[in-house]
Amino acid sequence: MRIEVWSDVICPFCYIGKAELTKALATFAHADEVDVVYRSFELDPQAPRTGQDPVASLADKYGMSREQVAANNDQVAARAGSVGLAFDWAASKPTNTFDAHRIVKLAETENKSTEVVDALMKAYFAEGELVSDHEVLVRIATDAGLDEARVRQVLDGIEFAEDVHTDEQEAAAYGATAVPFFLFDGQWAVTGAQPADMLGQALDQVWSETHKPRFITLGAEFDNAGGGCGCGGGSCGCGAH
Repeated sequence: MRIEVWSDVICPFCYIGKAELTKALATFAHADEVDVVYRSFELDPQAPRTGQDPVASLADKYGMSREQVAANNDQVAARAGSVGLAFDWAASKPTNTFDAHRIVKLAETENKSTEVVDALMKAYFAEGELVSDHEVLVRIATDAGLDEARVRQVLDGIEFAEDVHTDEQEAAAYGATAVPFFLFDGQWAVTGAQPADMLGQALDQVWSETHKPRFITLGAEFDNAGGGCGCGGGSCGCGAH
């Protein structure tokens, strides 16, 4: 099973949703046959690369008071804490995430995207790091096992930029206007940071749909030749294909 997850590394509900998916997979019987792929989604492609005030940026964007933003952030932090995540929202530095997404794309080529996404989210939410800063990105990526020279090469150029834009175009094509957005086997979508038990139900349902037998309808000449005969339920007969 392939699960594509559109998210941004500074999206608090993506942070929570990732933890909920990990929790759901921990109890899924076929977890070793699940491939999780992280897709790019920038919450604000026009955001400056400098760190912004975490309250003022949201207050301006949504027309809320600073008190309302702080109260909402406290609620999100409590939700994050309920799944074992640290969220020091007051220390966070909202910023442009385009280069962070490019580094995740690099990590994907080396099967390290999960580690890099984890590290980026922890750096932003728990450690107050500026995840647009190239030196921060180099440190995070190399700590996760990527080659420093390769990371710097990517950051100094435009490599993987088209991949990030393609992900965002595909999200739009699927009608995803908010994240996290989970797509199971390219057909079944779940939106939002759903609890682990709900994601577990989605895993079970998709597995059931994609692993049940598909019967082929054969012509009457096959039955007449005895090919449609079989036994079951204590009796034998023909035409049971």
